[in-house]
Amino acid sequence: MKYVGIGIPNVDVLEKVLGQARYGADLPSESPLHLKVVRSTKPHAKIVEILTEEALCISGVERIFTAKDIPGRNLVGTITKDQPVLASDRVRYVGEAVALIAAENPEASEEAAKKVIVIYEDLPHVTSPEEALSIDAPLIHEKGNLLLEFHLRKGDVQTGFKEAEVIIEETYTTTWVDHAYLEPDAGLGYIDEEGRVTVICPTQNVHYDQKEIASLLSLPLEKVRIIQSTTGGGFGGRLDLTVQGFLALATFHLKRPVKLIYTPEEVFQVISKRHPLKIRYKSGAKKDGTLTAVEVDILGDTGAYASYGPTVCIRSAIHATGPYKVPNVKVRSRMVYTNNPWSGAMRGFGVPQIAFAHESQMDILARVLEIDPIEIRLRNALQVGYETATGQPLMASVGIGETLKKIRIFTEEARGGRKDESREPKIKRGIGVSSMWYGIGYTGIANPSTAQIEIHPEGEIRLFTGVADIGQGSNTIALQIASETLGLPPDEIQLIHADTGFTTDAGPTAASRQTYISGNAILRASKDLERKMIKEASRLFGIGENDLFLEEGKIKSRRAPRISIPIKEIAKRCGTVIRGEGTFDPETTPLDPETGKGVPYATYAFATHVAEVEVDMETGKVKVNRVIACHDVGKAINPKNVIGQIIGGVAMGTGFALMEEFIPGKTTSFVNYLIPTSKDVPEVIPIIVEDKEPTGPFGAKGVGECALIATAPAIINGIADAIGKRIYRLPASLERVLEAIQKRKMKSP
Repeated sequence: MKYVGIGIPNVDVLEKVLGQARYGADLPSESPLHLKVVRSTKPHAKIVEILTEEALCISGVERIFTAKDIPGRNLVGTITKDQPVLASDRVRYVGEAVALIAAENPEASEEAAKKVIVIYEDLPHVTSPEEALSIDAPLIHEKGNLLLEFHLRKGDVQTGFKEAEVIIEETYTTTWVDHAYLEPDAGLGYIDEEGRVTVICPTQNVHYDQKEIASLLSLPLEKVRIIQSTTGGGFGGRLDLTVQGFLALATFHLKRPVKLIYTPEEVFQVISKRHPLKIRYKSGAKKDGTLTAVEVDILGDTGAYASYGPTVCIRSAIHATGPYKVPNVKVRSRMVYTNNPWSGAMRGFGVPQIAFAHESQMDILARVLEIDPIEIRLRNALQVGYETATGQPLMASVGIGETLKKIRIFTEEARGGRKDESREPKIKRGIGVSSMWYGIGYTGIANPSTAQIEIHPEGEIRLFTGVADIGQGSNTIALQIASETLGLPPDEIQLIHADTGFTTDAGPTAASRQTYISGNAILRASKDLERKMIKEASRLFGIGENDLFLEEGKIKSRRAPRISIPIKEIAKRCGTVIRGEGTFDPETTPLDPETGKGVPYATYAFATHVAEVEVDMETGKVKVNRVIACHDVGKAINPKNVIGQIIGGVAMGTGFALMEEFIPGKTTSFVNYLIPTSKDVPEVIPIIVEDKEPTGPFGAKGVGECALIATAPAIINGIADAIGKRIYRLPASLERVLEAIQKRKMKSP
């Protein structure tokens, strides 16, 4: 292959390096109105009255919007429509939007926001899922505080535990985590030349945004246009509406350009967080390490609104066994409303949390049974022909065993490096292993993508895709797939992406789905164009279609080697646009509501990480020296991008393991929210395994979400290996590590 499997630079790299990329806050407009959101100071309260008279008297204030100014449905949500753009009757969390200021300058909008008086009647509020599920808990939503309960059953866990010779039962807790992208949510709204309400902003799904805005404004879909601006990271935080609804509402009413830029403090307060989960986990195994049963109870906090709570609830349950064959499984997963900040999509959709639990369990079993941590995983690892907990037989591309085998040499090397510990008695070194699996795409529902590619008579080739590139390099991948199929270099294909005015729905940039699903749509569109070009060449030159083939951007003949006609020449002779179209929807089946049985994903990615850590026994400080990260990606369309994703995932996983903790009411900005710096990120050794997926484009699966998942459990297992005591609550902060060290010393003779 000429263009696939090659690490070409990302197509947008130059404009980013030169500072030419236009992010949401950079978008130019002539004399726009500036917007500011008035937000709730109450966690749960009725809105008695909103007084705007004093604010309207401020010079430069154009208008103040409240819920009554919304002409359509004032409820949005990716799965459950339960979240108002502007609160109407009550607020459910601190920071909820209640009014929107439009003014001639930012100063006037900010001053006016302070002058809006909201009269509240306090309501009882709840701050934990356990409290929210109590009989006398106040209702956050009329239908109740339980958003969703999902069950997964396979075999008989009671029988499985009777067969077990060792049983481990522990509870694991994770907390809120912020996406921590540096670019603030911001955007521009205006009426375009075709009279459409147009919003340009950072987003992960322009077509979802378009549907929500059309519903909000009671407009036909074609009267709303969403364009993705250059996006400085997403990680799931831009799957829900952020600034879009406010920009569209003001544009619709005022018919003038409007701008909205969130402050960093506002981003922390109101953008969704990773779901906190409390996981009770029970594992049974025989003396040889073979798993006999797993029973898991998951309790999640979705906050005030549903967002992706149902997805996290179900996906965490499906992945609860880890990448292992377990004959007897019982999982209950519940997601609960509280008056905490709302939780949504964040890289991994609940799998990073559950991986922390199942990989801790595997390490505890290895220690108790005195089996090497890699060996116990190999003995239980999924293989082709095995069934998952949902009863899905795995037919191909199951690379977990290969990742474990490739990583083993590094653990042996690392253990050999621990012999010099006596030189620094206060420093203890540890090695942690962790494996993961991740289902690509949506869970058990339709998951389609579409794409088109066309060639014009003048020779211009255009590729259309709705995919939002949020820095992961999907634009480059799209061009590589089309280039490989057509035999043309990427710079000869013009890409039009993530603009509802020109592209059709490709689904969200989420769940590691774009390379596999949208990549397939692009591949099919390119193949469709190839077929049509051959048909046109056959008609023009009187040669049978079966005798023609496409190679290096030219239609050639098998019988007459001298015939070699560039496809651009064929388009020119035809005098019309030739267009190829492609659609792909992976084969899945719905999950049984009682047992969870079904085929939730068409394919899975796998990985194993090894973390080498040092722990200062006097201070509790943890230093991660090195992470070896081995990933089965099916096929690396762009190996450099895959490596970049792995390194970025390890960096994020390090933060998840050691320092990132959003505390409602206390965390306000990066001043008191810690993320890894260049000094905290370990050396990363990426290893790519290519166990090709037969249904993937050129064998590819995905890596985006997957890159994060195994790092934190590996680090936590490394800490346990170093200090002889385990951390059960993330993050493993200085205080928690030091507390574990002290408890270990107290138990020592």
